[in-house]
Amino acid sequence: MADRSAEPDADSASRLIADLNPSQREAALALVGPVRILAGPGTGKTRTITHRIAYGVRSGVYDPDRVLALTFTNRAAGELRGRLAALKVPTVQARTFHAAALRQLTYFWPHVVGGEPPRVVASKSRFVAEAAERVGTRLDPVGVRAVAETIEWRKTAELRLDDYAARLERGEMQPPARLSANQAIDLHDAYEVIKDERRIIDFEDVLLATAGMLETETWITQQVREQYRFLVVDEYQDVSPLQHKLLRLWLGNRRELCVVGDPAQTIFSFTGASSSFLIDFDREYPDARTVRLDENYRSSVPILGVANALAARIQGAISLVAAETASEDAPARRPAVPDLDEFADEMVEARAIARRAAQAVAAGESAAEIAVLVRTNAQTAAIERALQDAGVPYRIAGGRPFFQRPEVRAAVAGCNAAVIAGHGDRPLFQAVSDVLRDRGYSVEPPAEPGELLDAWRSLDAIMRLAEATPPGTSLAEFSAELTLRAKLQHEPALDAVTVATMHSAKGLEWDRVFVAGLSEGRVPIVQAVSEPQLDEERRLLYVAITRARRELHLSWSRAGWRDSAEAAPSRFLAELGNRIRRGIHTAPAAARQNP
Repeated sequence: MADRSAEPDADSASRLIADLNPSQREAALALVGPVRILAGPGTGKTRTITHRIAYGVRSGVYDPDRVLALTFTNRAAGELRGRLAALKVPTVQARTFHAAALRQLTYFWPHVVGGEPPRVVASKSRFVAEAAERVGTRLDPVGVRAVAETIEWRKTAELRLDDYAARLERGEMQPPARLSANQAIDLHDAYEVIKDERRIIDFEDVLLATAGMLETETWITQQVREQYRFLVVDEYQDVSPLQHKLLRLWLGNRRELCVVGDPAQTIFSFTGASSSFLIDFDREYPDARTVRLDENYRSSVPILGVANALAARIQGAISLVAAETASEDAPARRPAVPDLDEFADEMVEARAIARRAAQAVAAGESAAEIAVLVRTNAQTAAIERALQDAGVPYRIAGGRPFFQRPEVRAAVAGCNAAVIAGHGDRPLFQAVSDVLRDRGYSVEPPAEPGELLDAWRSLDAIMRLAEATPPGTSLAEFSAELTLRAKLQHEPALDAVTVATMHSAKGLEWDRVFVAGLSEGRVPIVQAVSEPQLDEERRLLYVAITRARRELHLSWSRAGWRDSAEAAPSRFLAELGNRIRRGIHTAPAAARQNP
């Protein structure tokens, strides 16, 4: 039977865009030709592009099987798929660049090369460390990571090894991890040799191999271009030269391309990302239509004031205005003015943050709506310890995905097994509760923090999903929903404070956000010395600030936790002027000891 949801329907198409604001509606109606959507944080870009795609399908302009939506993280791709499915266009493909390229490479490899394609490795670190041993170079974990990032940057910038060597020799760039130019080149070469020996490839090789295949095999290129006739690229400010090249190969001479992004949120330049493709889109496509989304539905007016003050010094930033509906969703009390606090050292700062988070939770706020953001992973240790001491549940962003955790996989398998065993006739709450209890779940959480408590929170999230389902939902339906959520990576919210780096917070939002460690040497990070590097640090702080909906707390400390070196407040704080309420805490420095 044909899928009637894909048939043209003018009435349902009109209803799809009825609730969009004028700028969002303009973007949704721009269905053909090159389109650039400049979308500031909190302006509803994901809603806009998914409604645009759904409108194109409903109106008969798009064949849903010929649309490819591209983004940069599995979480973002999962959110796109979930929203498109809710808009009844589930056959539209939404993938990361790497996933789309890998799908094509895997499919065509037997026809072009023969045999099974090489295995793709998720991390370079192990092989970089082995390469260092082969060439007689000592690298600590930080050095391994730095070399891995340089390899990624070189490939995404489409630099051959001899081009990279020439740049090092001319002094145009410095080798990572205090290596000499010769050591860095030898390491890159040894890394590639190890990959060839093991018959493995990394994520950048996936893009390079796919691009090479499309350049040399015209019959494959024609087939791919026929399959995907309409392309949408989210977070276009994060496109690398290699990804841009692959995108052009997918497009060919066609012009059905919609890109969405924000130059002010370019924070991955170290991976080769460049906002130039977004900024210069109208040069690449002189007749492109540009739509600006500036109505912010996320943050309170005082938070927007802070964000705009910082954005005034960011090239291409969009000046945000509060959407009219934002005031309706805000609490009745006057919006809080963002505050800035100074502390003696990082441990005192962490404890003050933990105390405020604990007070907010005790007052009825959901822990899941609170986040603590820092510049580097090394800064999370003090925050974690303080939250543990305060009895505040927390989670580290960027950890193992929810549906890959052992206790969650066991619970999903248990629900499926219960359905097969015929236990689905019982009330859903009872059926799910029985499955979870068999896997260690109890009504009360474990008293002590640690792995048992983390596992309990995961199972409790599944229990709360069951409680939130409509009356009459069967265990089979609930089990199918869990399976779909796992496929879409649609994770339930854990009732825990999120601790995250500013980079990993991209695309997320919370009611209350603490941005900690705003000292010189932290933000901007000490390695940022050039103007482009400092500009990127400013954009990173902008991203952190715009994660907050209702409460924003900024803080810095005069000294590190384990050293007594004096620090100054971040230079970016001076750019915020009188838009923040400044306080001071003069509590004695915490005892400097390991956590």
